[in-house]
Amino acid sequence: MQPMSSLILAAPFDGWLSPLDDVPDPVFAQRLLGDGMAIDPLDGTLHAPADGTVVSVHAARHAITLRLAGGVEVLMHIGLETVRLNGEGFVAHVEAGDTVAAGDRLISVDLGTVAPRVKGMITPIVITETAGHAVIERAAPGRIARGAPLLVLGSAQAESAAPAAAFAATAQATLRLPLAHGLHARPAARLAELAKSYDADVRIVPAATPNATPCRLRSPSAVMALGLRHGDALTLLASGPAAAAVIEALADLIATGMGELRPLGQSAPAPAQAVAESTDTSPIAPGERLMAVTAAAGYAIGQAAWLERPEPPRTARASGDAGAEIARFTQALAAFRAALEQRAQEQAGSEQAAILTAHRHLLDDEDILESVGDAMARGDSASLAWQRTMQARAATLRAAPDPHIAQRADDFIDLEWQLQWHLAGQEPPAVSLPEAAIVIARDLVPSQVAVLSPAQVAGLVTAQGGPTSHVAIIAASKGIPALVAAGPRVLSIAPGTPLLLDATGATLTVDPDATTWATAQAEAARRQARKAAAQAASGLEGRTSDGLRIEVCANLGKRSEAAPAVASGAEGCGLLRTEFLFLDRASAPDEEEQTADYTAIAQALDGRPLIIRLLDIGGDKPAPYLPMAAEENPALGLRGIRVGLAQREMLVPQLRAVLRAGAGAAAGAVKVMAPMIARVEELRAVRAALDAEAAKLGVAAVPLGVMVETPAAAVMADALAAECDFLSIGTNDLTQYALAMDRGNPAVAGSIDGLDPAVLRLIGLCCEGAQSHGKWVGVCGGLASDPLAVPILIGLGVTELSAAPAMVPEIKALVRALSAQDCRGLASAVLQASSAAQVRVLATQMIEGVTQ
Repeated sequence: MQPMSSLILAAPFDGWLSPLDDVPDPVFAQRLLGDGMAIDPLDGTLHAPADGTVVSVHAARHAITLRLAGGVEVLMHIGLETVRLNGEGFVAHVEAGDTVAAGDRLISVDLGTVAPRVKGMITPIVITETAGHAVIERAAPGRIARGAPLLVLGSAQAESAAPAAAFAATAQATLRLPLAHGLHARPAARLAELAKSYDADVRIVPAATPNATPCRLRSPSAVMALGLRHGDALTLLASGPAAAAVIEALADLIATGMGELRPLGQSAPAPAQAVAESTDTSPIAPGERLMAVTAAAGYAIGQAAWLERPEPPRTARASGDAGAEIARFTQALAAFRAALEQRAQEQAGSEQAAILTAHRHLLDDEDILESVGDAMARGDSASLAWQRTMQARAATLRAAPDPHIAQRADDFIDLEWQLQWHLAGQEPPAVSLPEAAIVIARDLVPSQVAVLSPAQVAGLVTAQGGPTSHVAIIAASKGIPALVAAGPRVLSIAPGTPLLLDATGATLTVDPDATTWATAQAEAARRQARKAAAQAASGLEGRTSDGLRIEVCANLGKRSEAAPAVASGAEGCGLLRTEFLFLDRASAPDEEEQTADYTAIAQALDGRPLIIRLLDIGGDKPAPYLPMAAEENPALGLRGIRVGLAQREMLVPQLRAVLRAGAGAAAGAVKVMAPMIARVEELRAVRAALDAEAAKLGVAAVPLGVMVETPAAAVMADALAAECDFLSIGTNDLTQYALAMDRGNPAVAGSIDGLDPAVLRLIGLCCEGAQSHGKWVGVCGGLASDPLAVPILIGLGVTELSAAPAMVPEIKALVRALSAQDCRGLASAVLQASSAAQVRVLATQMIEGVTQ
């Protein structure tokens, strides 16, 4: 079976040999990962088919990749859907970096334990990297003994290209990953983007497998496939003129958390569990309630409507001119990139924009583009090369043991589908759905959900999918209730069938009886009417029914949120979190950048109040460019205003930027607030710094407020009010400090309740102290967005509420339905309660009385 220069692969198992076409999995049967054969094993030990080096062993120990002579790589995947067992029944005898000889033991599998629980034990042996080789001979299907010749590889071309120069790192760093969800699409894309801006070749390797072949950081798909999770250690390696600089920049960016920071010392929540897909296909009885998984909370009634994904025309046969295929692909790719960029700009500041940006970066993935280019050079059409490459990447991610990573496989399927339309020079057919449609689908991709209108689509239900997918994120951002993993039975629901979707309760009621339907209609109508009325009246000022003025503002975290908040009726910004400028970057913003952003937000608010909180950093919000010693209890250490007073180079430019923004706005519109004030001397220090910078600039000082987040500040409110212009209560921190419960600690976080009588008494003390000096009190913490808390806060003396922007219309409507006198009565009652549960009962009774 062998020419002299050939590479022979021996059968790694004793069993029954079959072609890949017989594998009941399209990823292998369609050779998306490469050519090869498959063996249904009769023994439980996988052996090396040839001499080589172990590239990787999957975390679930069901798959292994070897690199053989000449750079050929072979994947052996034991069984189908065995990844779900998370390694149970498998024992790996080698690890990445080990050198093996033909016949060495690689993995042992307990067939008795594994086989009954999976789709099948058939094991594909696939050449995933040909390195210029091709299969020139293969054994005949049928019984095969371990060690017998299986495949013969020969040169695919007369002269092989000169091998690329070996990678030799000249700089490296090992660090742990502080990203809450690990290295998924968005952070991987950002790292790739940064790496490309330096004259250096950067690689990454998990520290747990230091001898594994490092993958290129410029390939987000390869980085995602590593499956690195929060807390995992990784090593960055670089070569080239800018090796040291790029390593430093990448380490700084990773340290920021890239918007998903979870400090390494903080316990991570339990890993997300893979959503088990039901195999029940029994008929659905009228009125039956199906259980699913909540992807986006909400409540809706409507009619079933099928949403099929139209398949684009794909060209399997190449034109015969590789250059023409490459030119066609390049043109389509450029058009697709431009389309994604435009859509991201249109959605600026939203979750959807972040997803589109990540997708845009995947189109620059060097490994993907090289794979597509190589396939076209070998004679594949642009369409087929793109399809095989992207489906292979999706298959790799789908096998990841972390569901958060595995669910990103849909992104690759989506990009494959969209680019095929560009290659065909066509647009996908427009979506046509009936009114109040509850969309039913086997699964959806992000681009399908992105074009759906909440005005037409009442809800989404998919048979497959997961709750952390980008589909779920987009549905939630659009306010569309959604369920996933409902199982194959939902696919039997006929179009037009009445449905009751309770995504919050994770249920779908199919064809309910008349009584249930009427009740659901009444509830949906009541919710919609309340929401519509609140939005329609959102432009009215906040004022109780007996005339007490209550300003209802919005908490903002970035410039793009200001205009939508005003459109929702916000009467200003009661809390601008300036961390949006300081975090998620390698260096602090200068005075000019801060001034530009604060001024733009003030202009967007059009004369309405803007309260700018000074940088609240430290504790759970560190910055890589601000060295801070490790603290045993960061929440009680150097954070908030303490950082600013200790690091004047941070405080002064921010004060000057606030003053400059205030000078260009309506008088008194821009205010500044100091976070985490606990003592009067801290307030005096901030006042002195503010006045000094105002004098240097020749402008009037802006009003200065105190953010009340500590019991000390609440108790000393009268002394603070004597020297500040207003107080605003941050109920989130005040609650954790008052109850001595860390809201980041999962062991106690569930017991934290801002309506605890102890917290409410502190708020009452704060209001009394402020009123003694004629100063107003606002609330900018979570209680301002809680309808149950609103009448209590008003009754205690709060006259400004700064809520989440989406809650502004509802909070304003509630304020107008309340009387200040009744609120004071409720406040007196709850201060005598002994638990938060009692407080909630009293508040619920009052609100139900005014919102019926």
